[in-house]
Amino acid sequence: MKTPLLFLALVSLAAAQAPRPLFADAAPVLAPDDLRKVAIPNTTIESVAIDPRDGAVRVTAIVTHPPAKDRVTVWVALPQKTWNGRFRGNGGGGFNGGNPESLRGPVALGFATAATDTGHVGGSGSFALHASGRLNWQEIRDNAYLGIHAMTVVGKALTTAFYGRAPGRSYFVGGSTGGRQGLMAAQRFPADYDGILSACPAINWSRMVPGTFWPQVAMTDARHFVSKAKLDAATAAAVAACDAADGVADGVIDDPERCTWDPQALVGTRVGEETFTAADADIVRKIWAGPRGQDGRFLWHGPSRGANLFALAGTEGEPLRGKAFGVGLDWFRYFLAQDAKWDPATITRAAYELWFNQSAELFGSVFDAAEANLAPFRDRGGKVIITHGLADQLIPHEGTVSYFESVQRTMGGAAKTAEFARLYLVPGVDHGFRGPGASPSQATLLAAIIAWVEEGRAPGRLIGESRDQAGKVVRTRPVFPYPQFAKYSGTGSPDEAASFIATSPAAR
Repeated sequence: MKTPLLFLALVSLAAAQAPRPLFADAAPVLAPDDLRKVAIPNTTIESVAIDPRDGAVRVTAIVTHPPAKDRVTVWVALPQKTWNGRFRGNGGGGFNGGNPESLRGPVALGFATAATDTGHVGGSGSFALHASGRLNWQEIRDNAYLGIHAMTVVGKALTTAFYGRAPGRSYFVGGSTGGRQGLMAAQRFPADYDGILSACPAINWSRMVPGTFWPQVAMTDARHFVSKAKLDAATAAAVAACDAADGVADGVIDDPERCTWDPQALVGTRVGEETFTAADADIVRKIWAGPRGQDGRFLWHGPSRGANLFALAGTEGEPLRGKAFGVGLDWFRYFLAQDAKWDPATITRAAYELWFNQSAELFGSVFDAAEANLAPFRDRGGKVIITHGLADQLIPHEGTVSYFESVQRTMGGAAKTAEFARLYLVPGVDHGFRGPGASPSQATLLAAIIAWVEEGRAPGRLIGESRDQAGKVVRTRPVFPYPQFAKYSGTGSPDEAASFIATSPAAR
């Protein structure tokens, strides 16, 4: 099974400006083949080769965790001539722990860098279920958090051996699963990284992933499936209704939590060859509200108004039937039902709620990166920048906001937290940071975290860019640290960042 897109590709940075070298002399002290002799506990160096595309030394290593017989594959790339003195770990997406191709961008910028499969091949969640029908707990732990730590240990050890000195600084970059992996590193292994870029993080995995299945449950329970055209019409109408609330009509809902447009307004209107019905409106309303128990209790957040609803409320066929989101389907099949042949069409709302509870109880302590006490990471100088698109169709931004606010409460308040952690919410962009909104570029984010860690320059506003199909910048907007947001000043071009000011929540 191909894994659906559940990550932000923060790995293609070759066009960005390389950071200044940390060391005057960073030449290798070993021949590439000598890396085969580097001894790392519970690690076998499987291969060493020169990548003809960029000249970097590529090492593949296998890590185990005795007494288990797991196999965590780690890929490491080491520049031979342009090492900038830093190590960079790279995250994955969905159930895919990472990809060796993610190393090419960081190598082009001079990083020694690594990625891992976190113990299994491919993006399916089937690794969780042993052939005996029992949960494969070692592989689950590897995917949840141990694999990234193993990658970091091996990557740093090979970097130190090859250049004769340890990396001066270490960074982790990832989105979605990768964003969760970065925060998990800060929480469980606070000495692994000095700076972390965590984009659209899947923080509350044990609730967020079953939450992706809610639209299918709502439609199955109602015996009413909504077409893509109607879902798109509801999203477009919500954007049209709430777009100008910030003073600028630009196709973006700047504050979706304040958008209360109701799909009842579409009932009776034509959508192509169809008529939007009260049953359609009820499904859309339930999707936006998010999963609820049979007694109405909150389970998890739904996607924001402005997000692509079809991503989770997929349908196909004639008559329409549900088409479940792949990662959510795998979670129910292999982790909860523990049956590879489980049919999602058989789920009831009652069974969904029971499995939702099971997911949180059984897997929360393994997969969730929700520990708010980041004192060990902070105390050794660690810095983290979190970003999330406000039109994320897969991971609701409210979960990230809730986590960040818990960090603020735990770490001494907003001002104290801002000394080492900042959150940026980006209006009008989705899970891949695409859309009509203006998003800070990968290069901007990387430069910001390096400047914060190495020069003590905390990021203030970040400049987001929106580009046309030719790559030309057509709009810039400031993105301010949470809870501030950008508001049009009333003068100047609405397509230029200089025309916007920071506004506090009290001014909404």
